[in-house]
Amino acid sequence: MLSSPWWLLLLLVVVLLGVAYVYMLRRRRQRALTFANLDLLKSVAPADRGRLRHLPIALLIISLILLTVALSGPQADRKVPRNKATVVLVMDVSRSMNATDVSPSRIRAAQEAAKKFADELTEGINLGLISFAGTAASLVSPTPDHNATKVAVDKLRLDDKTATGEGIFAALQQISTLNAVLGGTEGAPPARIVLLSDGKETVPDDPDDPRGAFTAARKAKEEKIPVSTISFGTRTGTVELEGDRVPVPVDDDSLRKIANLSGGDFFTAASLDELNKVYEQLQDEIGYETRRGDNSKPWLIAGTLFALVSAFAALAINRRLP
Repeated sequence: MLSSPWWLLLLLVVVLLGVAYVYMLRRRRQRALTFANLDLLKSVAPADRGRLRHLPIALLIISLILLTVALSGPQADRKVPRNKATVVLVMDVSRSMNATDVSPSRIRAAQEAAKKFADELTEGINLGLISFAGTAASLVSPTPDHNATKVAVDKLRLDDKTATGEGIFAALQQISTLNAVLGGTEGAPPARIVLLSDGKETVPDDPDDPRGAFTAARKAKEEKIPVSTISFGTRTGTVELEGDRVPVPVDDDSLRKIANLSGGDFFTAASLDELNKVYEQLQDEIGYETRRGDNSKPWLIAGTLFALVSAFAALAINRRLP
């Protein structure tokens, strides 16, 4: 797209310049043929440099075309860091997160990745932290001080049960409170919930319960706050509970449905490296936005370079400026 397309009318002038050049060449040739003595003509006329003598004017015309396009204000989409957004990390701290199918354990790997995410998240984005097991705990209200989240992540402790819906509802409440402080939902910065869990919701039994995960996801959809879910772990994970080995396979299906119902994205990760890659992708989606802006600089640089090359070519080939 162009912001000032009318400048392209100058291309007509460039075309006229090219036509005038061809016309002047023909006129010069006709005048030269009026000499009766061709031997005398060869002695007074400069040596024929062939087609190479037209190179300077060709470069000049290209330069003028490029500079005309620059004047017309070409636009381009580019990614720029967000200066305002809200992200709430919602982390599962149920006992199943103690499984060691992810080294050194699911919870330790999740903590490591969450701190790395906080470190690399674009400055200016408000980051909050919710943990949930049988209930949800609001550990850090959204703040641009990402170090606060890193400190809180290190203090996470495991507990019984998994109340995924409560975690999402708590995150929605955090975002609503921040938006109220910022002046209401009108003009509020974009928000995203990032939910990391490894298992199926156990409290309540039905995810469609008023406090269930699916109900919370639908509420997030209503408030236009997508929930990106990360299913972390493997299907072979186990934990030791009261001396018994209990299988704790990841539950991709429910986490995928939460993401779909809320309008978010679903990810899987079976190792710390995979989890870091997921967070990197989320950082790219959340931390940057696409804006359309002026893209005339490359055209201006190219046009200027062609003009300079044209001038040097004219001096070297024709011993004069075009």
